[in-house]
Amino acid sequence: MRHAKKGRKLGTDASHTEAMLRSLAIALLTHERIKTTETRAKEVRELVDRIIGWGKRGDLHARRLALAELKDRALVHKVFAEIAPRYAERPGGYTRIYRIGPRKGDAAPMVILELVD
Repeated sequence: MRHAKKGRKLGTDASHTEAMLRSLAIALLTHERIKTTETRAKEVRELVDRIIGWGKRGDLHARRLALAELKDRALVHKVFAEIAPRYAERPGGYTRIYRIGPRKGDAAPMVILELVD
């Protein structure tokens, strides 16, 4: 039973879902724009918003939480030094989803997920 398990399963087991979401979050924070499926975008949006919120806090505990999630010191530094200060006045909603139509192979709904300017 899946009682008290948050989030979508995305057709994989828990460890693969966690790794996939981490990889998507790293790609989004690195390139600031990625193309993925709609359900994956909706899941990774929550993770990225939480990480940027930690970046806005800026304390040591928030930095360690972000490092535990992303596993990349350089990217955590980028989030805290470059990305988070852009959103200092914004209370939330740091990402935007554009629908771009179905994927050719399996007709999965594809989207562009990007950081809001």
